[in-house]
Amino acid sequence: MNVKTILKISNEKYSIADILRWIWRMSKGNRTQAIMNAVIGVLEVMVSLGCVWAMKYTIDKAQLHSPKEEIFLAVGILATLYLANTALRICNVWIRNILGIRAQNRMQQRMLWSILHSEWKGKEALHSGDILNRLELDVRNVISFITEVLPSVLSVIMLFVGAFFMLASLDMMLALVIVAIIPVAIVFSRFYMRKMRRYTRDVRSSDSRVQSLLQETIQNRMLIKTLEKDDEMIDRLDGTQSILREQVRHRTRFSIASNLILNVGFLLGYLVAFLWGALRLTAGTLTFGSMTAFLQLVNRIQHPARDIMRLAPQFVSVFTAAERLMELQDMKQEEQGEAHYVKGPCGIRLEDVVFAYEEENVLNGISFDFAPGICTAVIGETGVGKTTLIRLILALLHPQSGRLSIYNKVEELDVAPQTRCNLIYVPQGNTLLSGSIRENLYLGNLNATEDEISEALHMACAEFCYDLPDGLETHCGEGGAGLSEGQAQRIAIARALLREGSVMLLDEATSALDVQTERQLLENLLSSHDKTIIFITHRQAVLEYCDKVLRL
Repeated sequence: MNVKTILKISNEKYSIADILRWIWRMSKGNRTQAIMNAVIGVLEVMVSLGCVWAMKYTIDKAQLHSPKEEIFLAVGILATLYLANTALRICNVWIRNILGIRAQNRMQQRMLWSILHSEWKGKEALHSGDILNRLELDVRNVISFITEVLPSVLSVIMLFVGAFFMLASLDMMLALVIVAIIPVAIVFSRFYMRKMRRYTRDVRSSDSRVQSLLQETIQNRMLIKTLEKDDEMIDRLDGTQSILREQVRHRTRFSIASNLILNVGFLLGYLVAFLWGALRLTAGTLTFGSMTAFLQLVNRIQHPARDIMRLAPQFVSVFTAAERLMELQDMKQEEQGEAHYVKGPCGIRLEDVVFAYEEENVLNGISFDFAPGICTAVIGETGVGKTTLIRLILALLHPQSGRLSIYNKVEELDVAPQTRCNLIYVPQGNTLLSGSIRENLYLGNLNATEDEISEALHMACAEFCYDLPDGLETHCGEGGAGLSEGQAQRIAIARALLREGSVMLLDEATSALDVQTERQLLENLLSSHDKTIIFITHRQAVLEYCDKVLRL
């Protein structure tokens, strides 16, 4: 019987070996914290068992009417051990909170790196709310497993072995009777684990759906208000949450019942030890200090058995979390490599390019030359592939056949992620991020000087930024909230102009501008003739400034 069968893990994509190897790789950078937790756990076990011995020693000394000096010494030892235990707990809290959040942040960065470097597909397989759920809860689960659960296994084993041998040295028969409950707990944990995995999986799926719904509702708040569907969205949320509540209720009911059964078993074991000690104490074959040690050691032997119930679901849970994070890392990655700058002016050439979404051709054998230094307008009805063409040039999508290349008088390269550095792209719509105007501009060039920023704002007809009360430090809300669509669009163009590329792609980038501002912007962009400009547009004013027109 293999590990997967024992743990009742149903998984077709990843083997247990794959998951364990992935967890080992993810532990890199976190192993110091895991070792520190393991050392603290071992020390806590030693101090805990030392406290049992010190209490027995103190009581026995008092019962034998030993000199006060010896009793004070025994109490001093006990106090020292309790203080040491408190210090270890403080260290444990510090490591868990301070180093733990750092480890969690580090793994989130790794996951986000994989997501950002994956191929862009337009229609993603996972909802953004589900991805956020994985980056938060699943990352926390895996980090907790690596830095806390695994180290605790060592201390659990040590506590069990140490308590067993101490109890056996006092009464071998009682030690064997108490240990007999361990196999029962293991068998019961298999049943518990199987059921809890199903309940937990259902709860996590529903939790992701709730988060996705909340996220979409907040992001589209204006749309929902204008459609007057506030109550409809609240009802939809309530329906999704009611499913989650019912699943949590089932899981909680099962968990309470299971723990009740197990705790009754542990209570019976404790009562057996208490009765056993009381009878021996009555018979005079056991000291009061030894009976006190009996009861504490029984509790310390039962504690690992209780941990079996807690650790088994954690192992299964972390496998589920690891699988969900592995899916993020397994997203097909873009071709990586050093950026390849092509000295401008440079052009973009298409040769028999074919692209289809699923089985529907959008571009069918298109050939065109966006010559260096030329301004070209790409026009056509909605859905004919204008934006798709831009995405192909950006190497976000790849053609089924044909060739796209970037060239100058000296060299010609296939369009690839490595040639994206030559492109300046302004997408349609409001694409500002929350933060100051300056922070948004720095996304175009982190090293931009004040003169470069001023020049970019002038070229984009966005000098109004300096007239705002806080100037470039003016804060934008999510999606550029606080600015008009036209203002946000001009800032986005200025941000793009801070890049060093020589091919400029504008996808309906002037749609929110008035005619006069649009004309001034076009004159500014075309004045130097040092860039190849490709406009996706429906506006006649743009066509008047273009040298060529590509109609799709």
